[in-house]
Amino acid sequence: MLRETVSLSGSSVAVDTLSIEARLVERAKAQDEAAFEQIMRLYADRLYNYILRMVGNATDAEDLVQETFLRAYQGLPQFDGRASLGTWLYRIATNLCIDHQRRRARRVQTVSYSEGEDEEGEPAAWDFPDQQTPNPLEAALNRELEAVVEDAIDKLSPKLKTVLLLYDVEELSYEEIARVLGIPIGTVKSRLNHARTQIQKAVAAYLDDALLSAQARGIK
Repeated sequence: MLRETVSLSGSSVAVDTLSIEARLVERAKAQDEAAFEQIMRLYADRLYNYILRMVGNATDAEDLVQETFLRAYQGLPQFDGRASLGTWLYRIATNLCIDHQRRRARRVQTVSYSEGEDEEGEPAAWDFPDQQTPNPLEAALNRELEAVVEDAIDKLSPKLKTVLLLYDVEELSYEEIARVLGIPIGTVKSRLNHARTQIQKAVAAYLDDALLSAQARGIK
C-alpha cells in the first residue's frame, strides 16, 4: 500500500494515500468537479508516460489520456472501490491503448514464444551485458543498443507489452497487474517472461551483428 508522510505540529504523520483517494472518489461521485480535477492531477503524468510507451505517439497519448479520464468520470457511479483507483485507471487506459493499436494495425499479430522461467517459476531477470565503459565506440554502441531495446518493445504484442511496461516501468506488482488486466498472476509472470525473452533475443542478434561488423573492420 502506498503511503506518504506529512509534517504536522512538528511530528510526522503517516497518511494513507488510498484513503485520500477514496475520499476524492466519493466527492467526485457527488459531482464535486474539484475532486475529480485533483484525481486527474494525481494520475495525469503517470498515465501519459505509460500510454506514450504503449502507442508511441505523443498526440495519440494525449488524446488517450483525456479519453481515459472521460471514461473514468462517466464510470464513477459503477466504481465500487474493490480495486484501487490507480488499478482502475490503468485498466481503462490499457483497454483504450489495445483498442487503439488494433484499429491502427488492422490485423491480429500472433507470435510463438519459448519458455524461460527460472527455477522458482519467476520471470527470468534481464540479462544484458555490462555496458558501463568510457570507450567512445562502445558508448556509441550503447546508444544504438537503447534504440534496439525500444524497437523490440514497440514490436511486442499488446498483451506482452502491457505487462512489461506495467511491471518494469510503472513498477506495479504482479498482484496489481493481475487486477488491472483481469488475469491470473501466473499469466502475468508468463507474459513478462515472454516479453523479456523477445527483447533479449533482439539484443543478442544486435550484439552478434555488431561483433561481426567490428571483426570485419579489424576492431578489437
